[in-house]
Amino acid sequence: MSDAPFRSVAVVGAGAWGTALAQVAATAGSQVTLWALEPETAAAINDKHENSAFLPGLSLNPAIRAVTDLKEAASAELILAVPPAQHMRAVLEQLAPALAPGAPVVLCAKGVERGSLALMTDVAAEAAPNARLSVLSGPGFAKDVARGLPTAVTLACADHDLAQRIAATIGLPTFRPYFSDDLIGCEIGGAVKNVVAVACGVALGRELGDGARAALITRGFAELTRLGLAMGAKAETLSGLCGLGDLVLTCASLTSRNTSLGAALGQGRTLAEIKAERRSVAEGVESAPAVVALARKHGVDMPICEAVEAILAERISIDAAIEALLARPFRAEGA
Repeated sequence: MSDAPFRSVAVVGAGAWGTALAQVAATAGSQVTLWALEPETAAAINDKHENSAFLPGLSLNPAIRAVTDLKEAASAELILAVPPAQHMRAVLEQLAPALAPGAPVVLCAKGVERGSLALMTDVAAEAAPNARLSVLSGPGFAKDVARGLPTAVTLACADHDLAQRIAATIGLPTFRPYFSDDLIGCEIGGAVKNVVAVACGVALGRELGDGARAALITRGFAELTRLGLAMGAKAETLSGLCGLGDLVLTCASLTSRNTSLGAALGQGRTLAEIKAERRSVAEGVESAPAVVALARKHGVDMPICEAVEAILAERISIDAAIEALLARPFRAEGA
């Protein structure tokens, strides 16, 4: 049957989100292999059933088997690729020679590759050209998903039968995949919302009030939509779970790595200080230059994302960036 679940799943990347997805797949009944870069992370998962480095305090399904050899992960029937976006190419290039022709690979990282300005689907098409690609994105914090708290996500795939099989493999009453064939829209939402979340965090850190944050979310969504439509995305995708849904979640809570980083910046700390204290990657920091460059390439106005990129690059102070945004000419809301 077209919707028969895959029997084995490999999650490539044992950060917080990868570990949470491994927990989902194991709960759904799959045989799960979780690839970790760090041997100590793999050992903790196998011996203590806990990812103490990236998802501390949560007991993992003992059926999850952690490995450090990518070839072991490549033998699974379904691959969930969850390395940080800026490392996706290198990981897939190592994985690709061991993949079976036509192996289904679900891209779960959110970002735009710096330098090439490539979305993760473009990166994967070059690094693993024989894979069948899908994108999974949507609102969900890793610790909540790993605990089994309910959320819904977008599963974008050009092959509906494949999408049904993936959903049958990882779908749960508390982890609900909704289908789409719009891979570009699914990716743009996930990449841009992280940059906007940094801006919302800065507003929190500067104590600018809830109205400022609501305005940033709304105008940030307008920026996200403009870029997505310019690149061929569908409006309904951008207003769905992987766009507006993910944006609202990420910008509304200090649980978000991007929002909490922005809040620390707003309180006067330096980016170097914040990054030195963290093991997890805040994708908005890494993707901001690429998002801004992508917008310029497509002739799209994204002043909030431009301000975030300039603050992170230390070309402008936070106060000057805020002043510049507030001094922009009045205009029609839909413009």
